[in-house]
Amino acid sequence: VWLLGMAHAHAFPESALDAVVSVLPDRPGLTQHSDGLRPDELEGSGVAVRPGGYIATALHVVERATQIHVQLRDGRVLDAETVGIDRATDIALLRVAEDLPVLSQGQTAPSVGQPVCTIGSPFGLDHTVTCGVVSALHRAGMGFNPVEDFVQTDAVVNPGASGGALIDRDGNLVGLLSAIFTRETDADIGVNFAVSAALLDRVVADLAAYGRVVRTNPGFTVAPLAEAERAVLSGVQVDGVGPESAAEDAGLAVGDVVLTVDGRPVRTGDDVVSAIHVRRPGDTIVLTVDRSGERLTMSLVLPDSAR
Repeated sequence: VWLLGMAHAHAFPESALDAVVSVLPDRPGLTQHSDGLRPDELEGSGVAVRPGGYIATALHVVERATQIHVQLRDGRVLDAETVGIDRATDIALLRVAEDLPVLSQGQTAPSVGQPVCTIGSPFGLDHTVTCGVVSALHRAGMGFNPVEDFVQTDAVVNPGASGGALIDRDGNLVGLLSAIFTRETDADIGVNFAVSAALLDRVVADLAAYGRVVRTNPGFTVAPLAEAERAVLSGVQVDGVGPESAAEDAGLAVGDVVLTVDGRPVRTGDDVVSAIHVRRPGDTIVLTVDRSGERLTMSLVLPDSAR
């Protein structure tokens, strides 16, 4: 019964396979053994995320490519153009001249322990499916990218799967496969990361509209808590508030301890960066802070431009 339950949990609509492509970058003169070239940069994966032929992939898959092609599930190979890139999140947006089935974000956020599957091209084996669970959410500060909001999974991910899809049982996009956490080798050890669907959607929207990601300055900086403070609080301390900034308008003050951002618990400064960068200029974020033992809730409107 348990085995049957697991099989059912890992089932997903087969149509999801049609939304995933193999990404074939052309780099004349470069091989796997070229200096500085990672094995998974030779070939990768991509996910159709918007109507009109828009495909998201990992930037490191297509970086330094002179031409990019994508291979569809039916074997056809199409030319792809680069719409825009974002180095901060390691995301690139491509476009092909054919409308493809699209994977969209689900109505509910993923949860830890939820069954998920990956679709990608590990080692060039296109449309390979592996399954596991969501191991953790909102991983940040992993050291891969300046801005991280990762879904961690134990589903097997190997070189070539970067840019592929992490989906739930309904075929909803949970994340874009991005990184393998390993010490000695690029082989999978069960600790893998996908850019969250929320961060991916935020980046893709800007790349499609402007060819770049428009970011904003919330107007405050933070620092780790002192060791004694960490015994009673989990958060980061505000160590700077800009004059006439969004943070000042919200009432934030130096010395406040940020406990949550939009309900997301904060333990490091990377958590603050992650939570803010998922949101767009003009959005309102809600901060919970501790001020000398008093809990306060503040609404901070992200400015449309840096102030």
